[in-house]
Amino acid sequence: MHKSGFVNIIGNPNVGKSTLMNALVGERLSIITSKAQTTRHRILGIVNGDDFQIVYSDTPGILKPSYKLQSSMMKFVQGALTDADILLYVTDVTENPEQRNEVVDKIARSGIPTILVINKIDLSNGPALDALTEAWHQVMPQAEIVPVSALNHFNLGGLFDRIVALLPEGEPFYPKDTLTDKPMRFFASEIIREKILLNYEKEIPYSVEVVVKKYKEEPNIDRISAVIYVARESQKGIVIGHRGAKLKKVGSEARKDLEAFLDKKVFLELFVKVDPNWRNDERQLRRFGYEE
Repeated sequence: MHKSGFVNIIGNPNVGKSTLMNALVGERLSIITSKAQTTRHRILGIVNGDDFQIVYSDTPGILKPSYKLQSSMMKFVQGALTDADILLYVTDVTENPEQRNEVVDKIARSGIPTILVINKIDLSNGPALDALTEAWHQVMPQAEIVPVSALNHFNLGGLFDRIVALLPEGEPFYPKDTLTDKPMRFFASEIIREKILLNYEKEIPYSVEVVVKKYKEEPNIDRISAVIYVARESQKGIVIGHRGAKLKKVGSEARKDLEAFLDKKVFLELFVKVDPNWRNDERQLRRFGYEE
């Protein structure tokens, strides 16, 4: 008997969804920073065993959209609510169950088998965690509750066992050697965007999109050329920095991570262009992979 299914990870920003996804998959597929809106797309990570295939899906944090980019991000979340075999609703020890978002109520009505994952339990104690677990049980009585620390890999085995137990019978959706549905161009752009999130303050990370224009694989080196789009001319100057120092730092950090990810040498070129309305331009959003 073979089991397979789509396990979709949903939750508010900064509860540790991407950390959990990467820990469950065993690969660094989703970028991780302390800033909200780090994840913008649905990213699949595929775990295979002899008699199972789990297709994990990391999604953007739940938010109220203020421009078309965020509306597109929330479409990924809505899609995750409709095509899941199992839902992982991720919360953490700091979230109050009484201040839940409307997605929680949609999950309750969906009838989809749900595991409520309480993350970051290393920041809590036994009595507080017991009280939080009971509070969430009142809100989502149909859900199994599994406390974990994704960062410290605590109880991930217990979570994995529950996921496998809930998987429906079925043939694999992807070849057994597949890790993800995304091409290397996507991961290159995400790694560059992660470095922008880490190196710039205020609105810069949220005004930026990274597009890989060229990706050439050679036996001993991959040659990558990428454009960083910003929303204003003033932002272009900030991204480049004095005498190009900031952009050089981003490029150097991204190149090192790409070399570790690919296990080979990388030549990386970065350019900065201004596109004033890209976050509200449906044509551009489609080009950047946000619109279906």
